[in-house]
Amino acid sequence: MVSGAQARCSLTRAISFHARHRYACDGPAADHGHLYRVEVTVGGVIDASRQTIVDLAALDGILTQEVAQPLAGRHLNEAIREFASGEQLPSCEAVAAWCWRRIAPRLPSGAELERVRVAEDATLWADCTGVD
Repeated sequence: MVSGAQARCSLTRAISFHARHRYACDGPAADHGHLYRVEVTVGGVIDASRQTIVDLAALDGILTQEVAQPLAGRHLNEAIREFASGEQLPSCEAVAAWCWRRIAPRLPSGAELERVRVAEDATLWADCTGVD
């Protein structure tokens, strides 16, 4: 990095896990299994000492603890309170917002969550760029 110059960049990390979900309108026997792919984009100024926005091992730990461990191999209607209560459908959009709320507060100072993408397959995904 050029001395004295700061660069704002983004970094995207992806994880995958198997999970199932059911929409209430589908009936009790209509579970849908997917290989979910969650992509998390973090932005910030490159740290001069590390030459990174965020420590990758730390980001991996956050994604494991906040997304993979609670959801991998699970039924989303049971694993996520809002889906279990019927308040929300377990859509890609709702899962992306759920992930955002769990990941954003865990990021270190100077790293900002820019986007969470949740894909059910190669043809369907949702992006969350913030929550109120």
